[in-house]
Amino acid sequence: MKKRNPIILLFIVVIVLALGFYPMDSYISKPGGAYELEPFVEVDGGDQDDEGTLSLLTIALAKATPLTYAFAKITDNQKIYKANEIRQEDEDETEYNVRQLKLMSNSQFNAISVAFNRANKPYTISNNGIFIFNVVDDSAADGILEAGDKILQMDDIGELTEESIRTYLTGKGEGDVIRLKVERDGKQLDKEVSLKTIPGVLETPSIGISYTADKKVETTPVVHINSEDIGGPSAGLMFTLEILNQLLPEDITKGYKIAGTGEMGPDGTVGRIGGIDLKVIAADNKDMEIMFAPDDDIDPTILANNPDLTSNYEEALKSARKIGTKMKIVPVKTIDDALAYLDQLKPK
Repeated sequence: MKKRNPIILLFIVVIVLALGFYPMDSYISKPGGAYELEPFVEVDGGDQDDEGTLSLLTIALAKATPLTYAFAKITDNQKIYKANEIRQEDEDETEYNVRQLKLMSNSQFNAISVAFNRANKPYTISNNGIFIFNVVDDSAADGILEAGDKILQMDDIGELTEESIRTYLTGKGEGDVIRLKVERDGKQLDKEVSLKTIPGVLETPSIGISYTADKKVETTPVVHINSEDIGGPSAGLMFTLEILNQLLPEDITKGYKIAGTGEMGPDGTVGRIGGIDLKVIAADNKDMEIMFAPDDDIDPTILANNPDLTSNYEEALKSARKIGTKMKIVPVKTIDDALAYLDQLKPK
């Protein structure tokens, strides 16, 4: 009997490790943190002696294990998502992370341009090639290009845009070779791909990538943003407000602890984001006094198929009531809504 004990113990250890570390094809999300933006954002010569604070909000997202999955099932402030609710079709974990970091980069681009626009400061926008989100399996680019690559030149086309690429590839045939100048990890590489179709996936000869324009905004004064490993577009609104707060001589926070979330559109609209109920909890945990939430309009077609779907603002209100927070939830459709609310605040 004693000889069996080590075997039984080993068996138990293996089971515990499997329950705690075996990755499932699901994700668990829970409240993240509220992070003051001043350490992340610096406008050269900008105003930094304000008494209030502006904070971005995050959620924590991780692959589920059997143990974390079971715990999330019995916990109110955690959510379970299937992989296809988080990652796009044909997108692996690495490509998902690359996409999230690029979305964060795009949110910063829009935040800077919108903030400088509202502050009547000069800025210029330049094209920096195209950024690859995803490489289709078995496509022409598979094994040649990678998520995170930038294509700087295609054959003799140096000014690459989404439209110029579509136009150039129209009429190209199966097997046609395309020469590419690619930037990867700060180095320039020369690559070639032979255009290819994939029945049911790519019906015309294609490179086999999903991509977006990679643009750069240049400003005077210069804006420095260090967002580290925070991904996604949801910090756009708060980046915009922090940049404005440093550009303008007055303290737009009026001395309050302010958090918020929402994607910043190039025209100043505040877009819907995911996990806002969890972000309300994250803001309350850090004693925020005011939280901005997107007051998004839901497309009637989407609403018809999802009758229980509500705006981010309504979802945030529901979460705030549930936890009994005293924090003020403020609906915003545009950056101007947020600025108007701050303008009417009485200083603390």
